Amino acid sequence: MRLKLFCLLILFFPVAALANLVELKVRPGIQASADYRAGARGKPAVLLLHGFLQTREFRTVATLANSLHDAGYTVLVPTLSLNIPNRMQSLSCEAIHRHSMNEDIIEIARWVDWLKSRGHQHIVLFGHSYGSLQLLAYLEGKPDAAVEAYIGTSLIETRIATLSRPALITQLREQVQHKQTRLVTQSVSLCPQYAAPPADLLSYAVWDQPRTLAAVKNAPVRMQLIMGDADKILGHGWLQALQHIQTPMIIVPGANHFMDAEHEFDLFEHTLGFLQTLPTTP
Repeated sequence: MRLKLFCLLILFFPVAALANLVELKVRPGIQASADYRAGARGKPAVLLLHGFLQTREFRTVATLANSLHDAGYTVLVPTLSLNIPNRMQSLSCEAIHRHSMNEDIIEIARWVDWLKSRGHQHIVLFGHSYGSLQLLAYLEGKPDAAVEAYIGTSLIETRIATLSRPALITQLREQVQHKQTRLVTQSVSLCPQYAAPPADLLSYAVWDQPRTLAAVKNAPVRMQLIMGDADKILGHGWLQALQHIQTPMIIVPGANHFMDAEHEFDLFEHTLGFLQTLPTTP
C-alpha cells in the first residue's frame, strides 16, 4: 500500500529541477548555482548535498528536496563547482580533477551564509553518499551557529585501492612539500582511475575510516545517519564500525546506496521524522 501511494506521489509530483535558480560567487573566479524553494518560516531550512562528482539533479537528493518542500520545509540544493564555473553536469571519473575537499568546505560555508542572508537562522545539513562526508568535513571545522543538525545518508569514507593509504599519503605529502603539481592517478572511492594534483588528491585521501568515524563521533550538532543494509558500495564492516561508536543510525532493510525505488519513501519518512524532532520557531 505504501509503495502504491509513493508511486502516485511521483506521478503527480515528478522529479524536476527546482524552480528558483540561485547563483553565487563561491570563490574568486568561480560561480556556482543552487535550487532554492522557500517554505514555512517556522521550520528549519534544509541544505541538501549530492554525492561524489554528481549535481543537484541526482535523483536521490532531487526527489527528497521536492518531498521536503511539499512538507513545508525550505530547501537549498547546490551543485558543488568542483572548480568548474557554473558546473551543470556530473564530472566523469576520467576527467582531470583540480578540486579539493578544502574548496568543497568553503563552498558549503558560502551556501550556509547565503541561507542566513535570507533570514534562515536554523539550518539542517543533509548529505547523500560522499556529500555526507563533505558535510562532516565542514562540521569538523568551525560550523556556523545557525547549523543545528546533520543527516547523513549512505555515508561513505574515501577509499583507496592501488596503494596502501599510509604510503600514498606519505608520497603525496612529500610531493606537496616539494611543490610538485604533476598529476597522480589512483583508485579513489567509486573511480578506478582518478587523476589529480598531489595537494588536491591528498585533501580527499586523508579522510579514511578512522578520521570519518572521529568526525561522526565529535560532530557538534544533532546527528542522524540513514543507511541501507543492502548497500554494496560501503566498505566491509563499515556499518558495524558506525554502530560501534553508537552514533544515532537508522538501517533501512533492503535499501541500496541510492535509496531508490520504494526506499525513496523510507528516506523521506526517516528524514521527516528526524526534522520533526527539531524545535520550530514562531
